[in-house]
Amino acid sequence: MKLPRTSTVLCLAVLLAALAPMLFPLQAYAQGRDYITEKEADRVREAQAIDRRVAVFVKIVERRILALTDPSAANSKQAQKDAENWGELRTGTRAELLSDIAKILDAAITNIDEASKRAPQNPLPVKALRKLAESSTQLLATLTTLRSTTADEAARESLEQAIDNARTITQAANELPTDK
Repeated sequence: MKLPRTSTVLCLAVLLAALAPMLFPLQAYAQGRDYITEKEADRVREAQAIDRRVAVFVKIVERRILALTDPSAANSKQAQKDAENWGELRTGTRAELLSDIAKILDAAITNIDEASKRAPQNPLPVKALRKLAESSTQLLATLTTLRSTTADEAARESLEQAIDNARTITQAANELPTDK
């Protein structure tokens, strides 16, 4: 018995629809959340010198801390002023914002490492590390206070990763020779 042509096409369409999720997983699931917004990424790309780039990473971390510690910060005058250049203050769960901080610190570390390898005699990576360490020292104090109010397991893991990254930065800066 030969099926009519429309039935064959319909069967093929149903089969393809059933297999589509396995063949083409949802892109949103695969991509996950970016740890910086598009406007923040633009600021990073614009900052070519490593010391300036690290200053951008520090500003982005400060914005995440503000979003974490002050829920009404998005309505502040400073947030409104920053919105044009930096975008709206990032929102998300506590775990997402803490994960963003950990990833931003990791990106800053990677950028300093790469700049140092490209030009070992260049003083800018050392300057950048010192600036990042200064910020990380303050950040450690803030992150440590968040421990007592972070019960969610995912948020706790992200918090500990951010603390570990900040400690790594401060330890690396402490190992630098003192300025003459």
